[in-house]
Amino acid sequence: MEIVDQNGNPIPQPQKENKRVLAGILAIILGGFGVHKFILGYTKEGITTLFLTIVLTIISCGIFSGVMWLITFIEGIIYLTKSDEEFFEIYQQNRKEWF
Repeated sequence: MEIVDQNGNPIPQPQKENKRVLAGILAIILGGFGVHKFILGYTKEGITTLFLTIVLTIISCGIFSGVMWLITFIEGIIYLTKSDEEFFEIYQQNRKEWF
C-alpha cells in the first residue's frame, strides 16, 4: 500500500530489516547455541535453547543434545522456506517465538 502526501507524491516508507536468511542459516549451522534466536531479538528463547543444549549434553554425554540440534535445524528450514514478507510479519512483527 502506497501512502501519498497532499500533492499526490508517494511518501517513502522506512525499510524493514528482514533477517530471514541470516536467522535460517544460523539456525541450521549454530542452532543448538540459540544464535538465531538472539539475532531475532528473542533473548529468553536463545538462553533457553543454549541451556537445554548444555544440560542435555551433560546429562546424556552428548547423546540427547542432538535433539536440540534437530529442532533448530528444522526451525532453520522453516525460516528459509517462508517468503520475506511472511517471515517479517510472523517472526519480527508479531514476535512468534517458537516455530
